[in-house]
Amino acid sequence: MTGFAGNVRRAADAMRDLFPPTPLLRNAFLSERFGAGIWLKREDLSPVRSYKIRGAFNAISKHLAAHPDQDSFVCASAGNHAQGVAYVCRHLNRHGTIFMPVTTPKQKIAKTQVFGGDAIEIRLVGDYFDDTLAAAQAFCATSGAHFLSPFDDLDVMEGQASVAVELIEQLGSAPDRLVLPVGGGGLSSGVTAYLAGIGAPTRLKLVEPAGGASLSAALKAGEPVTLPRVDNFVDGAAVARIGDAPFEVLRQTDPGDVLIAPENRICVTIQEMLNIEGIVLEPAGALTIDALVDLGAVIRGQTIVCVTSGGNFDFERLPEVAERAMRYRGVKKYFILRLPQRPGALKDFLALLGPDQDIARFEYLKKSARNFGSVLIGIESGAPESFDTLFAQMTERGFAYRDITEDEVLAEFMI
Repeated sequence: MTGFAGNVRRAADAMRDLFPPTPLLRNAFLSERFGAGIWLKREDLSPVRSYKIRGAFNAISKHLAAHPDQDSFVCASAGNHAQGVAYVCRHLNRHGTIFMPVTTPKQKIAKTQVFGGDAIEIRLVGDYFDDTLAAAQAFCATSGAHFLSPFDDLDVMEGQASVAVELIEQLGSAPDRLVLPVGGGGLSSGVTAYLAGIGAPTRLKLVEPAGGASLSAALKAGEPVTLPRVDNFVDGAAVARIGDAPFEVLRQTDPGDVLIAPENRICVTIQEMLNIEGIVLEPAGALTIDALVDLGAVIRGQTIVCVTSGGNFDFERLPEVAERAMRYRGVKKYFILRLPQRPGALKDFLALLGPDQDIARFEYLKKSARNFGSVLIGIESGAPESFDTLFAQMTERGFAYRDITEDEVLAEFMI
């Protein structure tokens, strides 16, 4: 066992003073669906509903061992890292200052305050995270507080890797495959280093959201790079730049072992796990389950563990999840129709709709002195194939239209 692996084992043992191991549960629905033994390591059931509590606890504990008089800790986060730090500060009776963007939803601010209680202070600074991070680091420089990175720190990586210690003990042996989410790389790099340190034969698969594939970009460039744009829908894993320390561990990763999960497909997985299994997962928490469809026949007959990394889901987001899921399945489309401005034109169009098609959105304003007007229409259908029939009939009847369902710019502005 390497020095890193030994540190991870000690971190896992120390963590029992904070919370019991999170459950490792075999999922019958997924196992039958994929013809494999699918187990879920339920990090969404930790005290703060994510694995981030592990890295925060190990990093703070190790710093206190070396600097017992340290009383003040700082982090910059709008989500799970903030809640983990808050919980640990309260448990260890240390003061925490949590910097969050001004735009952070009130629900996340309130949850962080509940976990930290009187042990923490929340400061809302900046509209964007870069501004928040700069403010947190400036505060550390002048106050003597210790900054806690969410992932780019060896102590954090050791803490996150305690997930692997638990799941192997719970399973009784190392699984054939372990599927991990990737954001900044703290969890994936920590577990990778731990499994290598104990000589486990487990094959790793790492999953990134399509709109935040920072590991894939780094592997291609040979070094961490900053993505020019990030889709923040998978907010727990959409990171513009993978951490330097995690990448030193992950730089030898085969690019074929890094899977990319489309955001809209993740919404289908969130819905399935909620409606069928009653499991509430945030987008980042659903990443590893969503990736099973890409593994296909490769995993048949094997023992697979998926780490469900978090369950901090704001139910106000459910309408957006449902919308994106329908668009991914092809049962909801938006298009702009060029409609003749004459009596009966709308009736002619409505006659083309099938019995399983329903208008979910219709926006039209008649304009004088024009022969045609543009209509924004959203239609839900029972089956994606019915749109082929509808569009064919529209073309045959001379209706000009433009499908904007996958037009990212127009969809964001109009839908």
